[in-house]
Amino acid sequence: MREIFTPGHLLIIAAVALIFFGPAKLPELGRGFGKMIREFKSGTKENLAETEAAAEYSPESPVKASSIPTFVEANPAEPTDRRRLP
Repeated sequence: MREIFTPGHLLIIAAVALIFFGPAKLPELGRGFGKMIREFKSGTKENLAETEAAAEYSPESPVKASSIPTFVEANPAEPTDRRRLP
């Protein structure tokens, strides 16, 4: 099976990039590409850590029904607004 990127292919790609961008712009593009790769790796590590932490989380005790606040409904016969109507 043939390899996709042989050293010859990489040299051709480098020559085209040099012609297209110029020698002054290539270091800046390399730094930007390296920074992008580092940020992507750190983002995937953070996401993996958060996912693992969420998978390992288990509450120590289940929530008791008595600790859940209940809401008392207002009596519909009583007006909730005490202002006088004109």
